[in-house]
Amino acid sequence: MRLIILIGMLLSISLSMAQELTVIDKTTKDPVEFAQVGSKGSTKMLITDANGKVDITPFVGLSDIIFRLYGYEALEFDYSELEARNFQVEMEPSFFMMKEVVISANKWSQISSDVPYKVSSLKAKDIAFHNPQTAADLLAVSGDVFVQKSQQGGGSPMIRGFSTNRLLYTIDGVRMNTAIFRGGNVQNVISLDAFAMESAEVLFGSSSTIYGSDAVGGVMSFQTMKPAFSEDEKPLVKGKALMRYSTANKENTGHFDINVGWKKWAILTSVTASKYDHLRQGSNGPEDYLKAYHVQRIDSIDVVVAQEDELLQVATAYNQINLMQKVRYAPNENWDIEYGFHYSETSPYGRYDRHGELKDGAPKFAEWNYGPQKWMMNQLSINNYSSNVIYDQMSIKIAHQNFVESRIDRKFNNDNRRTREEEVTAYSANLDFSKRLGAKNNLFYGLEYIINDVVSTGFSENITTNVVNPTAARYPQSNWQSFGAYINDEHKITEKLTLQGGLRYTHYMLDAEFDNSFYALPFEEANLNSGALTGGLGAVYSINSKTALRMNASTAFRSPNVDDIGKIFDSEPGAVVIPNPNLKAEYAYNVDVGVTRVFGNFLKLDLTGYYTLLENALVRRNFQLNGMDSIMYDGSLSQVQAIQNAATANVYGIQAGVDINLSKGFMLTSKFNYQVGEEEMDDGTLSPSRHAAPWFGVTRLSYTYRKMRLEVNAIYQGEKSHADLSVSEQGKTDIYALDSNGDTYAPSWYTLNLKAMYQFHENFSVSGGLENITDQRYRTYSSGLSGAGRNFVLSLTANF
Repeated sequence: MRLIILIGMLLSISLSMAQELTVIDKTTKDPVEFAQVGSKGSTKMLITDANGKVDITPFVGLSDIIFRLYGYEALEFDYSELEARNFQVEMEPSFFMMKEVVISANKWSQISSDVPYKVSSLKAKDIAFHNPQTAADLLAVSGDVFVQKSQQGGGSPMIRGFSTNRLLYTIDGVRMNTAIFRGGNVQNVISLDAFAMESAEVLFGSSSTIYGSDAVGGVMSFQTMKPAFSEDEKPLVKGKALMRYSTANKENTGHFDINVGWKKWAILTSVTASKYDHLRQGSNGPEDYLKAYHVQRIDSIDVVVAQEDELLQVATAYNQINLMQKVRYAPNENWDIEYGFHYSETSPYGRYDRHGELKDGAPKFAEWNYGPQKWMMNQLSINNYSSNVIYDQMSIKIAHQNFVESRIDRKFNNDNRRTREEEVTAYSANLDFSKRLGAKNNLFYGLEYIINDVVSTGFSENITTNVVNPTAARYPQSNWQSFGAYINDEHKITEKLTLQGGLRYTHYMLDAEFDNSFYALPFEEANLNSGALTGGLGAVYSINSKTALRMNASTAFRSPNVDDIGKIFDSEPGAVVIPNPNLKAEYAYNVDVGVTRVFGNFLKLDLTGYYTLLENALVRRNFQLNGMDSIMYDGSLSQVQAIQNAATANVYGIQAGVDINLSKGFMLTSKFNYQVGEEEMDDGTLSPSRHAAPWFGVTRLSYTYRKMRLEVNAIYQGEKSHADLSVSEQGKTDIYALDSNGDTYAPSWYTLNLKAMYQFHENFSVSGGLENITDQRYRTYSSGLSGAGRNFVLSLTANF
């Protein structure tokens, strides 16, 4: 009897002892955090910790213990099988995801298989591996976004034949587009810090239903790092320090971030500083891209100096600093409050294509620089999770932003330096709701208010006498406002069919006051007060778990902004753009169809076709001022032009992707983009659209083994002949190559690149690579700056 009692006690003790299990990645052998462990017969769910460990005592003896984590194949085991495996489970990555979590589609976390739009995502680990120098380079990594550059301190994305003010940027859900976003190339994306990104998403197609004005071609949504709380009583302290060097521009970059978290409070600090020398282009390519001279001021005279290295693009060097500070507070499980401060500032930097302009055989400009580009944002974000009649989730975002940019130019051997500076103060408030209406219906709705104050000044300084005189500003003093309300519904008709539709009304107002001290304009002010109704309807049909069809029809609009109505600038040699207060909104109508198909665990195909029609397009056309078609501007007789609702434009194309799992750690992926755009001219003829890039893409062969990742990739662009160039681009001999007939064209090009990352210690990793291995001299279409030549990149990261 005593023996039976003793055995029972021992059994009781053994059963009460914790049974720890470890989950690891089958490929890398690294621990898998956040894996869910459950059972078909239990509502209890266990989660693995940072070391991949979990106590499975509640499931002792069960026959259906399930392991699952997004990105991995689900597994099911009998408890005895786990014993036989010494309580170690290897989870195999699921290479081809049909379901990803995306935010950009409706501002809330959503499964991609329910989204009728094409969405391209980049995660923090992909960003770290590819080492993009700027946020513009980060977008190019996706393989779906074409990036134009006129200077090293810049990068202007092109998506589906649209760019600049027909694309929308958001940072942590806050709109970055301002009232002076122009139709030319916009460089504001470099204000963002690639090292501070948690993820980046590109939402393709017209998206004004959720985002309002400007979301004609797509939305670029950036999510920065979020402060993390501690899961226990001990403070959570983690961070990263990084140093990077690149040879093509002698880059020196340092980054540091640290997170300190408690149960209810968390603080995150991020700092990045970069210094870039003049960018060296490749040695194999068109001679037309070479400019083996630059201008120096010697003894009060501008002198043309021959360069020892003709591949060096002098006037492209610049520095940049980025700061981010976040504070997060969660008093309970229903409330999450976060304050974020962002600041970015560059040094002055040269616009390289302007430095290549000639007049009478000599450089036209001795200086043509952008002044320091500054961006500051204060944001308060309040999230509430509370199931009630009005909402299940509520998000309030209040933001204040300040943008400062300037243009500085001086003619060759002219003592007068002209500076025009713009400052935009932007305020925004967003109120967004999510409400689940039954098991198959989700409702999203919200309100938005935006106000932009634009202050523009101009002055001319004699660099010899230091005498300063006022000169014409680039913009009128202006105020632009927008109020919008939207509703979007997602309904699961069947297990295979999901519909999504929505409407938005936006009311916009603009008031501008013109200073006629320098130009005899026939008006003193401009006022707009109008509205736009947009909407969309889309469907996702899942033929089976491996095949999905997407269909979407949507409209978008872009309201005229201060840049459209009030700008005065030289658009190209011999032409000057003047204000036009009589403008209306332009509208886009978009249709796209896509299919995604996965074959086993070895092949994924993705194909999307689209067509966009733009009506009442705001385009630059010849104009008159006081009955004259030409005026004297900046010392030259110039053709008068203005932005006008004068055209219809259309863009169509395809986006294709293929992923092939070659097994044993090898993966082959490729993305290809083809687009054709046409724009109506004054005489009714059609011209190729300026922002419809030639076909482009990227192909990658990667290998992953444990803590090492290697990749060889090819990035490429097709040719755009002279006949295929926009009429407005054909005369730009300073940025394009010349064909055998002496006509401008954009040559095709490719680069071969090697990337690598290795974690040689628990806290240390090294990454880098050799870019443009064959040292090609190339320019992305419409760019005034050549890409980097052969470039060695080395980055060392310490995590703690």
